[in-house]
Amino acid sequence: MYYYGNFYRTNSYNRQEAVRYALNYSLSPNETYRYFGLHGDGGGDCTNFISQCLKAGGSPFAYDSSPWWYRKNIANSKNDTWSVSWAVAHSLYWTLKVRSQSRAPGLKSVEVQNIEELDLGDLIQYENYKGLIYHSTIVTSFTNEGGKRVPLISQHTYDARNISYVKPAAKKMHFMKIEVS
Repeated sequence: MYYYGNFYRTNSYNRQEAVRYALNYSLSPNETYRYFGLHGDGGGDCTNFISQCLKAGGSPFAYDSSPWWYRKNIANSKNDTWSVSWAVAHSLYWTLKVRSQSRAPGLKSVEVQNIEELDLGDLIQYENYKGLIYHSTIVTSFTNEGGKRVPLISQHTYDARNISYVKPAAKKMHFMKIEVS
């Protein structure tokens, strides 16, 4: 627990709350946040949704050299502002990695090679054949296939709950263990 001016904050990630949020809003977006519809370049709401899940799990905003934040405009969500890493898959991937490598306080992630190391609330991000991370998802359940624990994911763009993590269009998957310190 850390003391910040006049309040205390426990630095931890509540995986159950992140997953609860994901399951609740995977098929119908939370109107409290701006929704990013599908763009012509293939972009959409996936990372914005994942960031909301991370925030629901207790991840604190970061306003440092590796920022991750969302600022609500009370009058109109069309005027909300956010860091690039809040809404762009490639940027979130690198922000999480840099924050881990630099031992920055708050939200970070360690990339693991084995999918079996993932837990509820961890992320799977997908890389295309150009080497760009283009999609973000959150692990919200597991199934059993041949005695192995296999993750199911929830996502936006397209909106889905507890589906297979396999994406045939992806060249590579990045398995991201979420940490908050």
